[in-house]
Amino acid sequence: MASLPPSPFDLGRRNLRTLVAMATVGLAMLGLGFASVPLYRIFCEQTGFGGTTMRADPNVQVRQATGHTMSIRFDSNVQPGMPWQFYPEHRTDTVTIGRKDMAIFIAKNMSDKPVTGTASFNVTPTQAGAYFTKIQCFCFTQQTLQPGQEVRMPVLYFVDPKILQDSDNKDTQQITLSYTFYPVEQDKKPS
Repeated sequence: MASLPPSPFDLGRRNLRTLVAMATVGLAMLGLGFASVPLYRIFCEQTGFGGTTMRADPNVQVRQATGHTMSIRFDSNVQPGMPWQFYPEHRTDTVTIGRKDMAIFIAKNMSDKPVTGTASFNVTPTQAGAYFTKIQCFCFTQQTLQPGQEVRMPVLYFVDPKILQDSDNKDTQQITLSYTFYPVEQDKKPS
């Protein structure tokens, strides 16, 4: 028995189903593309991936690892063209692992107009990011400095004692906390 050729109605239906399926896949990929940045940020914050530091509540209780210290190096940068001086009060600090400590960074607006900036940060070696925990940091908010204004900005932090059990960090003797300040464009009103 000879088979009948498909009717134009059946071909149109299959083509429509294929079109709908492809459009759905395309929209799903577009949505995933937009969601990838916030999802990646959440992933990094939860795991310390890529040198992202952890955050803790100011009332966090941490057990000190008496007799275990680590050197913390502080690095500071400003985006080229940003009219700020920005530097740590002390370039290095030796801390007891598990003990809360504080570093001070100093920023000064060298221009004749207010400048608002925000800081990005990272930790190296990157595998130590999961154990470097910030309690308070100027990097969580925008900073506006008036012309010539100088401010002292604290960072409260600790190194989680769990770093001592991590085989990936067995040779880590120094952690570098690095900040870069970027200007924040203020909404410009049309004149």
